[in-house]
Amino acid sequence: MRLNAFLARAGVSSRRGADDLIRAGRVAVNGREGELGTFVSPGDVVCLDGRELSAQELAYVLLHKPPGTVTTARDPQGRPTVVELVGHRVRAVPVGRLDVNTTGALLLTNDGQLAHRLAHPRYEVEKTYVAEVEGDPAPATLRRLAAGVELEDGLTAPARTRRLAAERIELVLHEGRKHQVKRMCAAVGHPVRRLERSRYAGLGLDGLAEGEWRELSADEVRALRRLVALER
Repeated sequence: MRLNAFLARAGVSSRRGADDLIRAGRVAVNGREGELGTFVSPGDVVCLDGRELSAQELAYVLLHKPPGTVTTARDPQGRPTVVELVGHRVRAVPVGRLDVNTTGALLLTNDGQLAHRLAHPRYEVEKTYVAEVEGDPAPATLRRLAAGVELEDGLTAPARTRRLAAERIELVLHEGRKHQVKRMCAAVGHPVRRLERSRYAGLGLDGLAEGEWRELSADEVRALRRLVALER
């Protein structure tokens, strides 16, 4: 694996932070100063500031994100983060983002390869949202949301939509643009009052209250890896 991925697996920083450590000359591999393109093989000795590191076990966590938490490892404003909320024994970080007041299914892992593919548009990972909106969207409005809505960054991809109740709709997307659901609903005249992601990549919130989390099963991890062509 790449050196920055190894450092992230060792729990010392994010990949971006690891790049900064490497540039600063603080990381050595087998006694030689590491570089951004350095690969780490089994048996290699990696040291940070002279201290030997070891990669942590892989962790896969599903969190029911509550409102008021930010989807980062640290927050300059001092707000509670999802990483602090989970408090896992290894450093698992969120895959993608949810807005601070959006609730629902959030995956955290230190498996960098899987996280990268899940977040990549190429794999069209499915995300299901339940939105409470202003007003009750007509069937024609739901069809418009499903067909695609013109936003400032282009037309949204086709989606699946359905009415759940008065002023409550479900949207199933394969994209991950910033504030996408909120912008789509606002564009058709029904601003979002409350938003929850009920499913992510086939993982639902069954049995998880807001703020609770659980480890994924081996079968769930294999299903995720198959979803993004890491396993057959």
